[in-house]
Amino acid sequence: MDPTTDNAGQTGDPGTARAALETLRAEIAKAVVGQDPAVTGLVVALLCRGHVLLEGVPGVAKTLLVRALASALELDTKRVQFTPDLMPSDVTGSLVYDTRSAEFSFQPGPVFTNLLLADEINRTPPKTQSSLLEAMEERQVTVDGTPRPLPDPFLVAATQNPVEYEGTYPLPEAQLDRFLLKLTIPLPSRQDEIDVLTRHAEGFNPRDLHAAGVRPVAGPADLEAARAAVAKTTISPEITGYVVDICRATRESPSLTLGVSPRGATALLATARAWAWLTGRDYVTPDDVKALALPTLRHRVQLRPEAEMEGVTADSVINAILTHVPVPR
Repeated sequence: MDPTTDNAGQTGDPGTARAALETLRAEIAKAVVGQDPAVTGLVVALLCRGHVLLEGVPGVAKTLLVRALASALELDTKRVQFTPDLMPSDVTGSLVYDTRSAEFSFQPGPVFTNLLLADEINRTPPKTQSSLLEAMEERQVTVDGTPRPLPDPFLVAATQNPVEYEGTYPLPEAQLDRFLLKLTIPLPSRQDEIDVLTRHAEGFNPRDLHAAGVRPVAGPADLEAARAAVAKTTISPEITGYVVDICRATRESPSLTLGVSPRGATALLATARAWAWLTGRDYVTPDDVKALALPTLRHRVQLRPEAEMEGVTADSVINAILTHVPVPR
């Protein structure tokens, strides 16, 4: 078999991969209405080997979005409901004693998947939250001193409820910085909500994506080819300087106590590069940087309490910085 062809017969050609990934929106729209930006963000994260923090009130189809993406990409997905009594081993796996062999064997946890939905991650204590850190950063899990690699691709999509904070454990800045993107899932428009209700009235079952018509349109081979093509996308010194200037401006903003770190600058360059390739170019423009600045940086800055009391948001600070930082020509 050709090594550039996966089991579904998809080739590793970059042009074919881009076309396949472009069809994802239409395929996922069969199950999820009006969430194109979130779909694009998840694809960008997969191309950059990053992870995503999804923030939205309950009932806006965050879980359905991840399941539909996994189905359209022919990837394995698992869901973990984070609760106050969840233990790290419930996520990563543990050693189990086998009475027949009189030996301990490793029982993999739900983290051994392609797309892990960490639902309401801020409802579990820091010890369990941190159990994901090694998996997110090193793509492996170490149990009893033995590292065990995770599948590739591997993406953590963690959800948070933005309005209910009682009984939650806010993610520390060090862990927030591990997420490539923070995507906000808004409530649907009136027409989108009408479309959702109409589908349900016609028999749509969110638990049966196959019946909804969601089919695999891309696969791991397409992702690998796309990642290779993204790595070849040209970044000029002027664009690199522009990204650095934006991130340095966050560190000097009077509204922030914490600005974007060099890791954040690297993330912005990577997401802009992936977006440039997805839109059909082999070079990055300032508009690519602006397009990904909010989802890449909003969770990496921290507002001063007085600014927060005055109604200032992370998004408004970043937008102001984008307005004032000179754009390279």
